[in-house]
Amino acid sequence: MTTILVVDDEEHFRNRLVKAMINRGYETRGAGDFQEAMAEIESWQPSMAVVDLKMPGKSGLELIKAAKARFPELKMVVLTGYGSIATAIEAVKFGALSYISKPADVDEILKAFTKAQDQEINLDSESLKAPSLARAEWEHINRVLEDCNGNISQAARRLGIHRRSLQRKLQKYPPKQ
Repeated sequence: MTTILVVDDEEHFRNRLVKAMINRGYETRGAGDFQEAMAEIESWQPSMAVVDLKMPGKSGLELIKAAKARFPELKMVVLTGYGSIATAIEAVKFGALSYISKPADVDEILKAFTKAQDQEINLDSESLKAPSLARAEWEHINRVLEDCNGNISQAARRLGIHRRSLQRKLQKYPPKQ
């Protein structure tokens, strides 16, 4: 049975992707960050991995580099909401087979693993569209808050804004794009 590791810091998204892959007949596990992913790769040795680019601590690019150094046969695909040509080139240079922008469906992700390694990766500007400024701000705020273990006062100090301003921003729904 084919084994797939899904590495994404967004727990809800990661769990949905793991379930979808299990439903398609793959043995699948999830990891939330670099350390957890490397531990899974070392102990479980999956044949494929789907890696988020932006994570707390070390990035997906660092994970690709470290994992490919230990297990060169591991097939990896980058899945990110922060697409850019520069990071796509770097991911491929480190050994990723493909670079896919979120949102992506499971079939598109699985198809990326079957593409030939020498096939050119689509790096057009439309598929690597950056998130809106509002979305990037929302994700940054939530990442800092998570790094502060939910401590609003500490997160506000790190962000350089008043605690009450941070609370108002957190009460809003995340931007769609």
